[in-house]
Amino acid sequence: MSKRLVGIFLILLLPQVSSGIGQRQKTYELIYKDIQLLRQQFQQLKKQIDKNTEDINFIKEQLTEILKLAKLFQSEQASFKQEQRKIPAQTQVFLEKFESMSLQLSKLSEELIELKRSSQIPPEQPTEKLDSLKSESPPPEKKEEGSEEEEQLEEETPTRPSALLSPAEVFNMAYSDYRNGNFELAIDGFKMYREQFPESPLVDDSLYWIGECYFSQKKHEEAIVQFNELILNYSRGDKIPAAYLKKGLSLTELGKKEEALSVFKLLVSKFPLEEETKIAQQKIKELKSENERYQQS
Repeated sequence: MSKRLVGIFLILLLPQVSSGIGQRQKTYELIYKDIQLLRQQFQQLKKQIDKNTEDINFIKEQLTEILKLAKLFQSEQASFKQEQRKIPAQTQVFLEKFESMSLQLSKLSEELIELKRSSQIPPEQPTEKLDSLKSESPPPEKKEEGSEEEEQLEEETPTRPSALLSPAEVFNMAYSDYRNGNFELAIDGFKMYREQFPESPLVDDSLYWIGECYFSQKKHEEAIVQFNELILNYSRGDKIPAAYLKKGLSLTELGKKEEALSVFKLLVSKFPLEEETKIAQQKIKELKSENERYQQS
């Protein structure tokens, strides 16, 4: 009887044991799968870390190269500053040489013009020959003072021409008149210089100073005419920036502010490094502010 009960008990216990074993096996399988998944994730993470390490190393190399370039740039910049400090002295020497050459060329040109002009003047009549002609001719009859015959004789008597002035002397005399405020005399002197020495290198300067004389006399329309002629005929002259500036100032004085603004802008665009450009930029600001105030009012 007891054996039978034991057998029944074992029969009843066997399914539970087998089910417990199956559950453990499933648990082990799940754990195994989890371990495999973790291994895969670990491998992926390791690959990602290796890749990031390579990227970091590449970035370090790039930073090293950038630092080298920065140091090289700093050294080159320092040497450039040293060279730049030498530029003013070199520029000054160059300007002095250029100015000396310009003066020599101007003197040579003036001497050539003077030689050409003197070669075209007929030689003077010798005084000895003139005296002999006077001695051979009968003595003139005494006439009343102020008679027409005496005046005609004085007009027909040849006079010795005055000493010729060099181009530099004519120009300096006219410029001296301008500096002293004798503007009409200066205008006549500069015009004479242009007429007598049209091939001189200072012809454009004489034209500019005529415009300056008119500007100083507040004859702005006449000044603009001179400055326009200078700009059109001597576009490469050294007085062109100043001519643009004085033309713009003349237009401003005449109330032609839009035209003056255009002239100032043209000066700034064509000659950005000249001293006159700084004045033109200030005038542009003033004219624009005046326009804004006028529009607001």
